[in-house]
Amino acid sequence: MSTCVIGIDSGTQSTKVLVVDAITGKVMGAAVEDYPMISGLPPGAKEQHPHTWRDATGKALGKALKAARVPPGDVKAIGVSGQQHGFVPLDKRGEVIRPAKLWCDTSTTAECEEITEALGGTKMAIRAVGNAILPGFTAGKILWVKKHEPKNYQKLSTVLLPHDFLNYWLTGNRSMECGDASGTALLNVQERVWSEEAINAIDPALKGKLPKIISSEQPVGRLLPDVANEFGLRPGIVVSAGGGDNMMGAIGTGNTKPGCVTASFGTSGTIYACAAKPVVDPKGEIAAFCDSTNRWLPLLCTMNVTVATEMVRRNFGLSHAAFEAEAKKVAPGSNGLLLLPYLEGERTPNVPSGTGIYFGLNPRTFNASHFARAALEGVTLGMNYGLRRLASLGVRPNQIRATGGGSKSRLWRQIMADVFNTPVITLKVVEGAAYGAAIQALWCWRLQEGETISITELTDQFVKVNTRETAEPNPGSVAIYTELQEIQNDLSRGAREAFSKHRRFLLKGS
Repeated sequence: MSTCVIGIDSGTQSTKVLVVDAITGKVMGAAVEDYPMISGLPPGAKEQHPHTWRDATGKALGKALKAARVPPGDVKAIGVSGQQHGFVPLDKRGEVIRPAKLWCDTSTTAECEEITEALGGTKMAIRAVGNAILPGFTAGKILWVKKHEPKNYQKLSTVLLPHDFLNYWLTGNRSMECGDASGTALLNVQERVWSEEAINAIDPALKGKLPKIISSEQPVGRLLPDVANEFGLRPGIVVSAGGGDNMMGAIGTGNTKPGCVTASFGTSGTIYACAAKPVVDPKGEIAAFCDSTNRWLPLLCTMNVTVATEMVRRNFGLSHAAFEAEAKKVAPGSNGLLLLPYLEGERTPNVPSGTGIYFGLNPRTFNASHFARAALEGVTLGMNYGLRRLASLGVRPNQIRATGGGSKSRLWRQIMADVFNTPVITLKVVEGAAYGAAIQALWCWRLQEGETISITELTDQFVKVNTRETAEPNPGSVAIYTELQEIQNDLSRGAREAFSKHRRFLLKGS
């Protein structure tokens, strides 16, 4: 008889489910279910219906359990990771009112400015919640619905985030834990309580619509009988607090003590570290989040990583292998071709009206090979902007643990090491967020069983490095990318006024 836990990661493009052996940490079964965003929306709007996540989770969960071939009684706990910041509005019956506005939705710039002004400016906003009020965060989405869809806002009874919605489906309970809640821009991340100032800047009545906060080691509840019966599981098993995908990714990559930095190369790009105390950026460029282990997670997020590389790959009709082969044909620096990868706007730096720019085009660089390499380099340089900011706040890595789809590419790992000027390693379990959700579920269950154990003990036991994939910085390439970094930074600063004019032009045309 084995003992298993389940980790679920509900993302923007797919939901992944892992069934993990609670003794060895081995993945016994895995499944993934893909889905799109809602199409045909105005510029900047990005939405999905929460039922899409629920249905995909159900399908992937069934497939993963079938692949694992474990008896229902062996599953002891479930943990859920979810894309951060999405606004899931529920009415008093617990029904979804409208599709969720997602983390990558940049249509709330005006609302974020309104909240910031009501708080007394960016400095006072950071004092109230620890973060600037950015379009990626949930607060602006709530005010957007209040202003643009007042009838929907009147129905609002509970504000949830994507992983909270799945927890609600599994347990019937509505709550948030501090890690994901800190990405709403409504939580005072230093005190771990809802911010009265931020709430009042939107609507004083909003306080009654925010769920209770629970700590990271607590269960959100127990698995409901009808959901358990649907999947052949035992009713009443523990469902842990869960967390945002970055918080779960930190656990899944062993980033549960100071000194380690994780870089996730997926649709978006995130870099984050574990901290024993809050790391608040006075400029608001680095997010001062809580993590999902009762500590803090200073984090930078860029909105365009595989978004950019996949756009180039598809437009040139390349397979993933052919894309990498083309990029290998070009030397570091792409002969001066540089991508500013703000295809969906940008969050770090905060340029919500940004667009993509290929800079340095000429007859020599106008081909698939240069476009491919420049895409890999451009998005990595974009992330390095934030890594430099983290370093200025005292968070300096001695190694970077790479995860997400981009970490599977040998070429890209070398570009990461050269751009970051830091060794880059990968892990044996590549689905960091789902694996982290499983480990947190195990932690929660063992604590509920009366054991005394830390999350770091579990990550030290289970999270293993794939030593064959380590990339070390090449001094020559480091020098090239240091120079390109300054050019990209200058290009970004110089284009921001034009970005704003361009956004107004697009909105006028729509």
